[in-house]
Amino acid sequence: MAFKKKKDIFFESLENMANTVVQAADYFAQNTGDLSNMVEFTDQMKKYETECDNYTHTIIKELNKTFITPIERDDIMALATTLDDVLDGLEATASRFYMYDLKEADEYIIQFSEILRESAYEIQKAVHLLSQKKLLAIREYTIRLNDLENQGDELLRICTKNLFASVQDPIELIKRKEIYERLETTTDSCEHVANCLESIIMRNS
Repeated sequence: MAFKKKKDIFFESLENMANTVVQAADYFAQNTGDLSNMVEFTDQMKKYETECDNYTHTIIKELNKTFITPIERDDIMALATTLDDVLDGLEATASRFYMYDLKEADEYIIQFSEILRESAYEIQKAVHLLSQKKLLAIREYTIRLNDLENQGDELLRICTKNLFASVQDPIELIKRKEIYERLETTTDSCEHVANCLESIIMRNS
């Protein structure tokens, strides 16, 4: 009977983080259309964020006791941090929906959530390729992540222009503007994951 090689704890934890990012982005996108059960929505997003934090703590703990790592220690830590930032961004947006008592998401919030969902899947594919040491194949996904981040930039320009043209209530304007900016910052975090992966490719191929 052939023994299955045990997966490296660092790659396994990074894969788990990427999988959690996908679950969270999927859940976020599925629920932004109907925010009637806000408490359940924010609670679930908080659970995903805590789960990701736990994987980060595992990585830190293992780095402190492991002498030889599969890739540079700094790269492992940077990738874990950027993955965590994506989930923090999603959770922070969800908490703002709750704080601002957002009754329904507009078309721009829904478009942002789809960009973030797509980005999460690209991140997941790239991180799984990292575990398989298929470094050059990762580039396809980092290019796609850069493209999605550009879409987020353009969407922020469009929705901010529309906001100032159509919303009279200053309080509502402030709320929406902050939510749009928070969503766009989260697309930036996805691009930071891509940049981190790019530096790993350069150092190891």
